Formats: sequence, structure tokens, C-alpha cells
Amino acid sequence: MKYKKIRRSLLKTMLGGLVLAFAVTPVYAEKLSKVRIGVATAGGGEPITWGGSPGAVARINGWVEEAFKDDGVEVEWVFFKGAGPAVNEALSNKQIDFAYHGDLPSVVGRSNGLKTRVLLISGARNNLYLVTPVGSDIKSINDLKGKRVSIFRGTNGHLVANNLLAAHGLKERDIKGINLDSGSAQAALASKSVDAAFGGQELFKLRNQGLIDIVHSTQGKEPVFTRQAHLHVRDEFANAHPEAVQKVVDTFVRAADWASDEKNREALFRLWARSGTPYESYVAEFENQDLAVRNSPLIDDFIVGRYKEVVSDALELKLIRRDVSVDDWFDTRFLQKALETQGLTHRWTRFDVTGKPQQQAKVATVASGG
Repeated sequence: MKYKKIRRSLLKTMLGGLVLAFAVTPVYAEKLSKVRIGVATAGGGEPITWGGSPGAVARINGWVEEAFKDDGVEVEWVFFKGAGPAVNEALSNKQIDFAYHGDLPSVVGRSNGLKTRVLLISGARNNLYLVTPVGSDIKSINDLKGKRVSIFRGTNGHLVANNLLAAHGLKERDIKGINLDSGSAQAALASKSVDAAFGGQELFKLRNQGLIDIVHSTQGKEPVFTRQAHLHVRDEFANAHPEAVQKVVDTFVRAADWASDEKNREALFRLWARSGTPYESYVAEFENQDLAVRNSPLIDDFIVGRYKEVVSDALELKLIRRDVSVDDWFDTRFLQKALETQGLTHRWTRFDVTGKPQQQAKVATVASGG
């Protein structure tokens, strides 16, 4: 009798434990039905896409959808006119799982407690341009003091613009900064509502229409004045669905390989032009630059160094309130597996913290007797 009571007591305890285990099982442990990828730009075209990034190749060709087809998993792409800051909000609210994002807004998100992992680079060394309406008396960055200048605050171009101002002895407070997104900045330039604007390759369209002049370009200059973009994922999603993360990374690496092939240069630019930014704009943006350097997915010393500098600069400019760690932010396991699986381990050159090829840096050190 006593034995039966003990057995019943043990059985109740075991059943209670099972009920509790199921009760606390996270939602993401359920079968995955949808993968949501956010993109920090309004995009354009039909279907909506963007340009300048290998990720856009995967988007336009439907490679992510193809990877999940047999699993019956839906792939949803979400584009944000509010760019980086809007993507941070969506990540915080768990409205997206992955994000194509710029360096500064991601650092801001991390400083505010967003838990993500940077998986790979998808658009390295993006240039920044200072442009003015045609006929302006502004001929260089030195002429910007007191002028109405469009800067899309919170984006990866914001910090580079500040660094360019600093290199010319100016601070953002020395100009009349106006926060405009890319489309609004173009309209303001065309109507001469601003004196100048910082922006990217989208501005070549206005130049080719004879509406603006480019008075400063970071193209071909020190890589510290370039912007980086990446693909990252929410920690919660990665912990629950590592196999899905691997599939997304696999397709982005496949796209990076295709976008790095010089034989595909014209096809690549025409593919990106489906976003609404003209083919000629990409020709100008990538002039005299190797596709394999700009479209490499690698997280090398240069990339890690740039993100550390972004943190440092953002702190100095009070764009973030506290320091954030960088080294433990990058999770290269999925990237490494994709490179090995696709036979791409030696596909791209790795760069040192200054932006020079690592092998070249080693040779220089040996030659100097170091």
C-alpha cells in the first residue's frame, strides 16, 4: 500500500514536470512557417528590391525562397523607408528575423540592448558623396559652414559625413543640418531647398540629369571614409532555428560569389537597376573598383576594425550613450560553413585593419625587417 502511494506520487511529479516543460517551451520551438528579412531602404521596382549589395542578387533571383521551398516556409521581405532606425524598431518588436543593415544604425541598436549576431558582410566600402545644386558657390566641404545640408541621420552615411566634416575642421553643429531620407533629399536638391547633401549612388541619377554637381567623393580615397553593411539575425531566432540561418547565409554567400565575378559586372548592374536606380549610377559608383573587394562577405580584420571605430566615433559624437562590445557580435560559424560547402574558402582576399590585403601587409613587414 505504501509502495503504491509512493509510485502515484512519483508519477504525479513526473507528469507535472512534463506539463511545465511544455508550458515554458518558447514559441520559436514550433515548426517554422515564415522567415522575415528586413532591408534598410525603401527600395523600388516590382517586386520591390534594392541595389548595391549582393543580398539584392539573392532577392531578385528568388534564391532564398528556393532554399525554403521544400520546407513549405514562406519568405517575406520588408523594406523600410526609415532605413536603419526603422529596422532597429522592427527588430526590437520582433517584426523581422534578419536584417540587411548599415554599421552605425546597428551599433545604435546594440547599444540600446538589441540582441543580434552579425553573420556576414553584404556591401563593403560603400562610397559617400557631397553634392550641390548646379551653379552653387559651394566647391568643397570647407564651404559648408552655415549652409543647409541634408544628412540622413542615424544611417551609416551619417557617421562618415561627420568624419568628413571633422577632417576639414568642421562639426555637424557648424552646418544647418537637415534630416532627410534619400528620396526627400533628392527632391530638395532638385528644388534647391537645400544647399548641399550627403548621399550615395542614388545621387548619380540627378547628376546625369544635369541637376547637381559632385563636389566631394570618397571613391578611391582612404577606406576609413567608407560605409559597411551586413546581414544580421536576432539571437532568439538563431538559437531556435540554426538550420534556417544556415540556409539564408548560404544564399547570400552564393549571391556574393556571383556578384564578385567581373564577367557579371554588366549583368549585375542591370540586375540592381531593377530597384529604380539607373544602371549608369552603379557604373559610376563601382568605377575602377574590384567587384570582389566591394562584394566580399568576409568578416576580416578591416571589417572588425571599422565597426570598432564606428562605436568609438558614435560615442564621441554622443550618437550612443554607452560603449558596446564588437568582437562577440560577429558569429562567423554559418559563413565559414557556407564557404566550405560551396568551395569558396579562398574566394576572397582578407584585409588588415588599414584596408590593405593581409598578404601584402605581411610582405611589407618582412621587407622592413619586422
